[in-house]
Order: sequence, then C-alpha cells, then structure tokens
Amino acid sequence: MQRTQDQKSAETRRLLMEATIRLLLRQGYSRLTTPDISLEAGVSRGALTHHFASKEELIASALEHQLRLVIVEMKSFVEESVGRPNPSDLVIDYLWELMTSGLYYTTLEYLPELRHNASFKARMIPVVKEFHSALDEVWATLARPEGIDPDRARVMLNATMCLIRGMVQQTIVRDDADYFREILAFWKASLRMLLHPRVPPAGAPSAPTTGQDPA
Repeated sequence: MQRTQDQKSAETRRLLMEATIRLLLRQGYSRLTTPDISLEAGVSRGALTHHFASKEELIASALEHQLRLVIVEMKSFVEESVGRPNPSDLVIDYLWELMTSGLYYTTLEYLPELRHNASFKARMIPVVKEFHSALDEVWATLARPEGIDPDRARVMLNATMCLIRGMVQQTIVRDDADYFREILAFWKASLRMLLHPRVPPAGAPSAPTTGQDPA
C-alpha cells in the first residue's frame, strides 16, 4: 500500500528524532551537528531543514519524543506489575534499567543547556512534568494495594530517583557492577523496612562496604 504524504512526513521526522537521540548519547550535545544527524538518519539535509527550523528545535522534539515513549512504557510496566509481591523492588529494578539504558545519560547532555537557554527550557519543562507525573503514577498505583499514603509514596519515589540519578552519574567514572548492585540491594531492603516496619526483611540492611567513592 502506498504511503500518504503525511505518513512519509511522520516517518522522516521519526528517523531524524531517533538519530538525534543516538548521537546525543554517542557524541554529546556540544558536538552534535545537523549534517551528522541527517547522515545518521539517512535523510537529506534539505529534508531536515524542511521539518525542523533549527538544531535546537530538532533536539527538543527528539527529547519530547523519547520521553513520551518512555511514559507509554511506564504505563505498560504498571499494568504488568499490579498485584505482584515486593512492588518497591520491582520499581527500583525498573528505574535502574530505564535510567542506565540511555535515558539519564541523554538527560545529562541537555541539562547544562537548560540552565543557560530560557527558550529551550520553556520548551522542555512541560514534557518533563509529564514524565514526573507518570513516575508518580507508577509508584502510587503499585503502593496503593500496600495501603501506603500517596504523599509518603511520592517522597519514597523521589528519594529513589535522586539516588539512582547520582549512581548513574557515578557510572561515568566507575565501572563496577558489584558496587552498584550492592547499593541497590541496600536501598531495596531499606524501603521494605519502611513499608513494612513490623515485619523487617531477613537481615537488616547495612551500609555498602565495596570500596571508596571516587567522586
């Protein structure tokens, strides 16, 4: 079946946005160029400028596209996880995989630009808020059957996200899977104790001991 012009246009935009995300991870924000993006996407430079007026517009659109895909994935994760035991463990494993698979490394590339570029920041804030709302819903939905207060659940989620963000940043200078695995295990046990203080898990958590923090 022959594609319509709208379908061709949507496909071209998708190719350009996905290429942009790959290059952000591979080259970084400051080294990213539109010729590189068009080459990576297999799209002419003329087609790129037809769909996106500037590199900034393309990057913002690509990041919005990435975050909205992640939001859809989060909803699927919740649907598959409701009713399963140890929901906090499930969320921690899911968020660690999500953030280390590229999402937060991409974020680290564009965060400095948000500090200094007001128009770019204004463009990104709405979809970032959508992402955070989806995160809140993940935790609230899985915590509800446990009888956890939604506000308390939100604090737990934000603390977990702050921990994971810091850990992901540290992976840049520390290649040590056991070190990060131990921290995650400690945090899982800590959350289980907070969620069920009368029935602590076997073996109370102790502080991680694997080496010293280099950064």
